[in-house]
Amino acid sequence: MIKVTILGVSSAKPTIGRHQSSQVVNVNEQYFLVDAGENAQRQMAQAGISPLKIRKVFISHLHGDHIFGLFPLLSTMNLLGRRTALEVYGPKNLGPMLDWYRTNFEVQTDFEVAFHEVDTTKYQKIFENRTMEVWSLPLRHQLPCTGYIFREKQKEKNVDKLAIEKYSLSIKDVLKAKQGEDILLPSGEVLKNESITFIKELPRSYAYVSDTSRSMMVARRISNVSVVYHEATYTQEFQKIARKRGHSSALDAAQVAQRAGAERLYIGHFSSRYKDLTPLLEEAREFFPNCQLAKELETFTV
Repeated sequence: MIKVTILGVSSAKPTIGRHQSSQVVNVNEQYFLVDAGENAQRQMAQAGISPLKIRKVFISHLHGDHIFGLFPLLSTMNLLGRRTALEVYGPKNLGPMLDWYRTNFEVQTDFEVAFHEVDTTKYQKIFENRTMEVWSLPLRHQLPCTGYIFREKQKEKNVDKLAIEKYSLSIKDVLKAKQGEDILLPSGEVLKNESITFIKELPRSYAYVSDTSRSMMVARRISNVSVVYHEATYTQEFQKIARKRGHSSALDAAQVAQRAGAERLYIGHFSSRYKDLTPLLEEAREFFPNCQLAKELETFTV
């Protein structure tokens, strides 16, 4: 199961009640921080998420509204007694920034901060374990920028209990069936795997599309993702400004989600010019009805 807790939905300039970009993605109780606007740790406290739960941090790009909260978070983790390594993924220049911070602020952490450079020009798998994988997603912005796709892996198949009894299947047979193999019975009959197994839950996926101009390449690369979060800084009225600054409109976000075949869309990274976000939501819903505003401190399930 994938759950996403939104920490910040504002663009570069925070407003009263809206903080800068950050969210926590929970994949089967593995917690990942995605971007770290300046109030990230305060918002985590508000959401009841301990910094010690964070296994990895994924940074999309090096604009301040996406990284200024990372450095004080490292200090807080140290104060809380963290000992396990923290892995940080992001564009190349984030590595020297982390080194500069530790050197110039004399922050000697009792845990390792392991930096992994992400090539923002490549769509590729950057992490995987037994249950999930994370992919980088090249985006079109003013600086090198990447989105991230979180994908569950397919769980083992379940074997029908009635079939186990009917055919007197051994433990070895059951294990083979779980792996997708056909079963050869003592009689010579072959049990087709699909006739005795079923998949209880299909794997889910979540795409975090950070700052970017509209890109149909992104739509192709997130094809059939379950849920998409896509920046929607402006309405179409400010399309020229959006293009100039490397951002998207709410309509752009809706078109990407529709082309990708997503089930659901959340939009965020709103310009401070919007006191009321209704126009952004209405613009997106005209093209992609199953759209919601990302709301701070709310958690949704993918």
